[in-house]
Amino acid sequence: MNDLVYGIRAILESIEAGNEINKLMIQKGLQGDLMRELRQAARESNLVIQEVPKEKLNRITSKNHQGAICFVSPVSYYRIDTLLPMLFEEGKTPLLVILDNVTDVRNMGAIARTAMCANAHALIIPRQNSATVTADAMKASAGALATLPVCREPNLVDVVRYLQQSGVQVVAGTEKAEKAYWTADYTMPTAIVLGSEDVGISTNVMRVVDELVRIPIDSKPIDSLNVSVATGILLFEAVKQRLLVGV
Repeated sequence: MNDLVYGIRAILESIEAGNEINKLMIQKGLQGDLMRELRQAARESNLVIQEVPKEKLNRITSKNHQGAICFVSPVSYYRIDTLLPMLFEEGKTPLLVILDNVTDVRNMGAIARTAMCANAHALIIPRQNSATVTADAMKASAGALATLPVCREPNLVDVVRYLQQSGVQVVAGTEKAEKAYWTADYTMPTAIVLGSEDVGISTNVMRVVDELVRIPIDSKPIDSLNVSVATGILLFEAVKQRLLVGV
């Protein structure tokens, strides 16, 4: 699965075609009418531009990249404000996973696979500081990312507030919590937030969630779980609770 597009014209055509761009890299200091057109198209499409040295682009491809390359997602991303109403209309009790600062594509793929097995309805990721759906993520997900909706949103705080206003509780899994994860009620519409092992959940996101829960761990020197394992523990607690009440 080749998701690399290089050359200014080719990238412009990809943007104009509505393709989902995971990453756009432009050579530092490069000017010209065509480059200005590309920058304008990127801004209008809310794409984040990474300014990089020419040498980095050369390492990625030996082709004539003209100072610009991008990576196109193998899937189309959803918007949560479109997906969530559809779930409610179908009579479902939403179970969503929000990933904050999770940048490893293998973790993302493993989480998507677990989410599919737990009958979760979507994965939500931010546009920045996040892994995206790539060929490696697809492989790690064992194909789950070809089916599980992924929402890529500009601001997770806005997402949390939108979910709350829509009747979805937001539960964050963090070692900073006092309550154990099984004390939360996952039978209602729920979004579970997980962060990376090194950075964790952003402070701004932590401030707006409804509930903080932790997975009790009593071992040294290791005192945290891989994020994909932690996600599985919380999701299958939700599965257990929902099975018991017939949700």
